[in-house]
Amino acid sequence: MTSGKPVLYVIACGGRPAAELPRLVRHVQAQDWTVCVVTTPSATKFVDTTRLAQLTGYPVRSDYKRPEEPDVLPPADAMAVVPATFNTMNKWAQGISDTLALGLLNEALGLGLPLVAVPWPNVALARHPAFANSLALLREWGVRVIFDVERLPAPNSGEPGAATFPWDELREELQEVRSACKP
Repeated sequence: MTSGKPVLYVIACGGRPAAELPRLVRHVQAQDWTVCVVTTPSATKFVDTTRLAQLTGYPVRSDYKRPEEPDVLPPADAMAVVPATFNTMNKWAQGISDTLALGLLNEALGLGLPLVAVPWPNVALARHPAFANSLALLREWGVRVIFDVERLPAPNSGEPGAATFPWDELREELQEVRSACKP
């Protein structure tokens, strides 16, 4: 914990809802979290890293640091994957750590940290059998998964699909996690 506040890592994957992260960051900061943002390389196309760094006071990380470099982020007490892509959910369930985001998520599972994931593939990818298996495995391992296939965007739908993202459910879930992380 930093300054008596638990630390939430918001892990962003490449998807239109990632552009809305400043609102989420402000909301969870008001819940008394210290927030750090880590993105997948693809997510950097969707987020304003400068704005997020200003809001959090920490750089937005998207790549591994060199071993001799100091950590610039405080250790996480919980993590939320917002949005979580088809690729990230499947790789995470298989223990693949080919990005900083996945490496952190895999370590968090091993550490038993509270984890929330909001998978956001398009509806066609959500119907892939590997995806259902990945969600089931992650839930079995204790990941809180917010997922409603009825809200997912159609392939190539753009902005309208991002409008149905379950922000309210995510905020409620993070409030529950925050209550469990009280100092």
